[in-house]
Amino acid sequence: MLNDDICNLWQGQGSGAMPPTLEELRKKGDKFHSQIVWRNLREYLAVALMVPYFGYFVWTSRMPLMRVGNGLMIAGLLYMAFQLHRRAAAAEAPAEMAWKTCLEFHRAQLERQRDALASVWKWYLGPLVPGLATILAFGCIVGFRRSVLAGLGSIVVVGLMALALWWMGRLNQKAAARIQRQIDALE
Repeated sequence: MLNDDICNLWQGQGSGAMPPTLEELRKKGDKFHSQIVWRNLREYLAVALMVPYFGYFVWTSRMPLMRVGNGLMIAGLLYMAFQLHRRAAAAEAPAEMAWKTCLEFHRAQLERQRDALASVWKWYLGPLVPGLATILAFGCIVGFRRSVLAGLGSIVVVGLMALALWWMGRLNQKAAARIQRQIDALE
C-alpha cells in the first residue's frame, strides 16, 4: 500500500517545466529582436511614404480644412514614428551574458513591447485621429453638398475608418496579451 501511495504522489505531482537553457533564451531573444526590427522598419517605411502623400495635399489643396487635416496627419505620423522609436525600438542583447542576466534582459524587452502595444491608443492611433477626423468631416460636408446619397456614402466611409482604428487597437491589445503569456511562461 505504501508503494502505491508513493507512486500516486509521484505521478500526480505534474511535470514542472524546465527553465529554458541559456542557448534557448538567446535564440528566443534573437528571434524577438528580429521581429521587432522588421515591424518597426515597416512602420517607418509607411510613415516615409505617407508624409509626402499628405504633404502633397497640404500644398495643393485649395480648401483650408483639407490643408489643416493633411497637416494634422503629417504631425500625427511624425509623432507616431518618434514614439515608436522611443517606446518600442528593439534593443539587442549584449553578446556575453549569464543565464540570469539574459533572462532578465529578455523579460524586460517583452515587458517593454507589451507596454507599448497596450498603450497604442495613446501614442500610435490617437495622434492620427484629429487629422483623419478633419479630412473625413470635410468629405462629409462636400458629400452632402453634392447629394444626400453622397453624404451618406461619406458617413459610411467614416464608420469604416472608425472600425479600422478599433480593429487595429484590438489587434495590438491581443498582441500585448500574447506577450504577457510569454512573460508568464518565463516565471
